[in-house]
Amino acid sequence: MNSPNRIVSLVPSLTELLFDLGLGHRVVGRTRFCIHPKDAVENVPIIGGTKNPKIDSIKALKPDLILANKEENRQEDVEELEKNIRVMVTEISTIEEALFTIHDIGWTCGVQEIAKDLISNIQGVMKQVPDELPLSTAYLIWRDPWMSVGHDTYIHSVLNHWKLENVFADEIRYPKTTLYDLSLKKPELILLSSEPFPFKEKHIKEVSNACPGSNIILINGEWFSWYGSRMVHAFKNLNIFRRAIS
Repeated sequence: MNSPNRIVSLVPSLTELLFDLGLGHRVVGRTRFCIHPKDAVENVPIIGGTKNPKIDSIKALKPDLILANKEENRQEDVEELEKNIRVMVTEISTIEEALFTIHDIGWTCGVQEIAKDLISNIQGVMKQVPDELPLSTAYLIWRDPWMSVGHDTYIHSVLNHWKLENVFADEIRYPKTTLYDLSLKKPELILLSSEPFPFKEKHIKEVSNACPGSNIILINGEWFSWYGSRMVHAFKNLNIFRRAIS
């Protein structure tokens, strides 16, 4: 199969990956959430959001490959696009699956060696995880209702690798909770993610009132939820962070 020359990405982290694999000149469409690399993506047309892409606008770009994700994009949109265009639907719920995706995209687009080097770089950073004692951890992604992450998510996989033991590991996907129920779990650490809900300093006090025994920290959500080439930057920062909170 020929290497694609016109690519539309419906996945922000994979848009960044395409540019870092040297494929930026082939990217002809992106979502409004595809913000990295900032200077480069500004010149790429926006075709809507991840959940509401403009199908007609995508088709008008005449792509020969569309990158999608099972979690981030709607099945009905993917099925409509698949009628006329090749769609690669990724499914990423672990670090290992994220690495496989880098490999698959690299192979599909004819940049296998660049992808291989990137994977090796990520694995090298992963081996530098500080040897610290595990910390029971709650990772919050939403407020009203409060929501965390279950064991079948990419975020859980990242938490696990850095010995941050997810107190919601017996749940699936993105379980709802309450601050009272969270307090009963007595997590040593509570991480308030910057995305998708933009937690701020004021929320630390709110959570602290319910969980006075926990260390509560605002965290960059991209470190835990953006896969692809951002894993290098994210994992380097997680190594530093993990050492700092031990």
